[in-house]
Parts: sequence; structure tokens; C-alpha cells
Amino acid sequence: MPFARLATATTPTCHIGLGLAAVGRPGYINLGRDHDLGLAEHRTADALRTRTHELLDAAYAQGVRYFDAARSYGRSEEFLADWLNKTPGRNDVVIGSKWGYTYTAGWTTDAERHEVKDHSLPTYERQRAETDQLLGARLDLYQIHSLTPDSPALSDKQLHARLAEAAAEGLTVGFSTSGPAQADTVRAALAVTVDGEPLFRTVQSTYNVLETSAGPALAEAHDAGLTVIVKEGMANGRLAAGQAPDGVRAVAEETGLGADAVALAVVLRQPWAGVVLSGAATLGQLASNLHAAAVDLDEDHLSGLAALVEEPHVYWERRARLPWH
Repeated sequence: MPFARLATATTPTCHIGLGLAAVGRPGYINLGRDHDLGLAEHRTADALRTRTHELLDAAYAQGVRYFDAARSYGRSEEFLADWLNKTPGRNDVVIGSKWGYTYTAGWTTDAERHEVKDHSLPTYERQRAETDQLLGARLDLYQIHSLTPDSPALSDKQLHARLAEAAAEGLTVGFSTSGPAQADTVRAALAVTVDGEPLFRTVQSTYNVLETSAGPALAEAHDAGLTVIVKEGMANGRLAAGQAPDGVRAVAEETGLGADAVALAVVLRQPWAGVVLSGAATLGQLASNLHAAAVDLDEDHLSGLAALVEEPHVYWERRARLPWH
């Protein structure tokens, strides 16, 4: 498993990874994005390439060793590949990407559709070739992007066979989840086998102070030997300073650290969490996110934060209404 390399990291940030969804394309649903990225002239491909490389440099310098991209994150794979090529010798990093969504926004922020979902075998073959052209042998992990219980990828035997072939060649195969039925998706994916062997070795799911419903299923996945990667620990900006609920802000004030660090610290405490992603778009956000490892949460803190949990359908309906900035 490539994630075994993370265990050799010596810094306390070794279990925090950096996701590139917010910087690989000009539009995304994170709150505060206009402030983070500024006007259109600051969102050109060259500008976001530079921003991505600065974030990768800073993250690496502070001990982060997992970097997460996707075919639908605009040019995130390209930016990541450029960085890897410019910094040879960093063979201790783990690189993950995802297939299943096609980016369709044409580098605009006001597209009618920003991405199109398709979990078919032809899409896998096309996107795998596209990813290989950019990342090649540096790719460690390839995940199905945003599985839901009705996804054909859970039952497509031909697709399973092709994924098993990739795994036999040394690529780790995983999946990510989204939506209010994440727990059902995780359990269905755990049952997928090829020749009697489990197909998936990683799962990447949304889990945060507001949305904890996948927790028990992620614990089951961990117990089954999968590496659990947590995404959207900041709830697309809803848990950042200025947006965070009063309960998060109160803990932040008491601990002397940011609301974002408190939110990510809650996730880091989960015994099944292997890697927790930062979705930082600025160097300041990254530095504050990495303070999560230093947040000392007591039982009173955790009890108060647990009261903020929303019903899954409420959380996901609100997320679906977030505009693409």
C-alpha cells in the first residue's frame, strides 16, 4: 500500500493531505472563494498553476505527503505533474486522483454545468489514459469519483475486472462517496470482490462536524483494511472563520487556534481516519489548517461540537445549493 510511506513521515502533519479541488479550476463551491482567489485575472491557468505550486511547496515543507487531484478538478493533475517534474527526488509523496467526472466548464465560473458524471467503463478507459499521460508512474491511487448507491460502478463486472487488472499492476484502487447515503455506499463497495478478493483498498468520504453519518461505515472500512481518506472536513467553508457556527468559534477562541483547525482536529481524532484532506486555497489557510494537529479538545468541547450535527439530507440539500464561485 502506498500509504505505508506516510507512516515514515516524522512531522505531526503526516496524516493531513492536500486536496487540489479549490485551485485546479477557476470555479468551485467553497464559500469565501471570491476573497480567496480574487477577480478573473487571478484565476488564469498560469495564476492557478503558480498558486498550486506554492501550496504544494509549503505543504511538503511542513510534512504533508499525500496530494489529491481528480480529472474533474480542471487542470489539477497537470499542475501536480508539473510540480513533481520540477522537484525530482521527492519520492516520499503519495499521489491520488479520481475518475468518473468530466470537467466541462471551459475555464469559466458561470458555466451551465461544471462537470458531468459517468461511471461507465469507456469513461474509465478514457480518463485513465488522460491521467497516465500526465502523472504516469507517479500515480499511486486511482479512485472512482463520488460513488452513490445507484452507481453502475458497483455492479459493472467488466469495470471491476479492468480495475483489478490495474491493481495487479501495482495501482491502488479506491472510491470516493457523496450524498446522504454515504454509509450505504461504503458498505456496498466493501462487498465488491473480484475472484473472491476485495477490489477496493481506499475510501474517501465526507465527514465533518456537521455531517458525521458515514462514521460507522468508515470504521467498518478501516477494520476491513481500507485506508480512509476524509474530504470536506471544512464543509466547503461552512466551518471556516466568519462562517463557522458559534459552537466552533467558541472552541477556537478557547484554544487560541482557528475555527478551521478545530474542525479538522475533530476529524483527526477519529481512530479510523488515515488521511484528512486540507482544501486550502491560500498559504494562510494551509498554515491554519495544519494547526489542527495541535488542537487539544476535551470532552466538553467534543460534546458541544456534537450538538452541531445536521441530518444528512439537510446537510446535503444545503451543499447542493452552494453556488459555483
